Amino acid sequence: MISRPARRSADILVVDDNPGDVRLTVEALKDGEMQNSLHTASDGVEAIAFLRRKGRYGQAPRPDLILLDLDMPRMGGLQVLAEIKADGALKDIPVVILTGSQEIEDIVKTYDLHANCFVTKPIDLEQFVRMVKSVTRFWLTTLNRQRRTAN
Repeated sequence: MISRPARRSADILVVDDNPGDVRLTVEALKDGEMQNSLHTASDGVEAIAFLRRKGRYGQAPRPDLILLDLDMPRMGGLQVLAEIKADGALKDIPVVILTGSQEIEDIVKTYDLHANCFVTKPIDLEQFVRMVKSVTRFWLTTLNRQRRTAN
């Protein structure tokens, strides 16, 4: 019998100003194979505060994965992505753009800013849940492989 190293739960930061999309994402991730710790930020300013452990986020964990919407108030997803990837302490966190946009310009800009993945949110509820589970499973599996290789 082959024994596999135990996978630890992951900290996932969901950054989205749409409460419905956040709720669906959180529900999809709760129903996953791993018990993940989910954290949310309703805009880019809150996300950066969480990532830099400012104010009420002083004890925030470092996320293993960030699911980031583009169109948000105060600070949009492109600016958040740029700040994450310019910060030596944060730039290696995988950032998945999870957005309603299908604009080629948005796709090009996010990859120019070193996003790890760009996914357009499906309108269909079941497809949305499947997509969130699939994308998250892929990145967390990749993360666990990297951890095993590093040890």
